[in-house]
Amino acid sequence: QLVESGGGSVQVGGSLNLSCVASEYTGNNYCLGWFRQAPGKAREGVSTIDVPGKTTYADSVKGRFTISLDNAKNTVLLQIDSLKPEDTATYVCAARLGGIYTAGVGRTCPRLGSSYDYWGQGTQVIVSS
Repeated sequence: QLVESGGGSVQVGGSLNLSCVASEYTGNNYCLGWFRQAPGKAREGVSTIDVPGKTTYADSVKGRFTISLDNAKNTVLLQIDSLKPEDTATYVCAARLGGIYTAGVGRTCPRLGSSYDYWGQGTQVIVSS
């Protein structure tokens, strides 16, 4: 089970800290990711992390979003800073078993939503100007 929290309504430039309790999915072979979907738009892979802590970010959020794991609490966190109106979306965390190996890069967790098997219900983020 994946349970998100931390969403809300904030003004442009504000910050939020999203949490996802992922008790069953924090073993060494799991990938955890945050995805978002705005009304009328396709789902976007925002950021991923594996248990050793290797991260990936979409270009649209690099430098503003930070994903991390709180192993003691079996929780994946997403710190969102410098929020923009285009960040408005439902944010959902997801898990999959195993990463993808790329020559020269090594093992990473993909940001392709269709490759994830386990999903939370989501938490809404609304950014207003």
